[in-house]
Amino acid sequence: MGQINVTKITKGILDFMFYAGIVACITLPFTVRFIGKYFPHYEIYYLPMLVLFFFSGIFAILIILELRYIFRTVIDGDCFIKENVRSLKRMGNYSFCIAIISGLRLILVITPATLVIILVFVIAGLFSKVLSSVFDQAITYKLENDLTI
Repeated sequence: MGQINVTKITKGILDFMFYAGIVACITLPFTVRFIGKYFPHYEIYYLPMLVLFFFSGIFAILIILELRYIFRTVIDGDCFIKENVRSLKRMGNYSFCIAIISGLRLILVITPATLVIILVFVIAGLFSKVLSSVFDQAITYKLENDLTI
């Protein structure tokens, strides 16, 4: 019973993050301009930063969208399906894209935070790829067991 509540709460948080991410991407022109008042690099490189943050935001939204799909299958009680394997693979690809885009930001400004972001998304991408293989193997075992019975 407690596990179901945690899953539903997490799904609610993901739903909020999904819509908040869309709003954040839409308001980026204003946000980057505002931050430029306090951090000169954002003002100097306004357009490149805007483009890089926008595409990073799109990939982040896509990751959250895939997580929402996966959590829906968890709530339904059938999470070992091929679609979740595909979702995990896509999440890995999206994570690598964010890492590459963040690497492009290093051309403009080198910051420790950007280096951390690159590391986090490379690890997340690798984790997603490995987890997709684990899920794929689990599905194979599940199908074999279903045929045995």
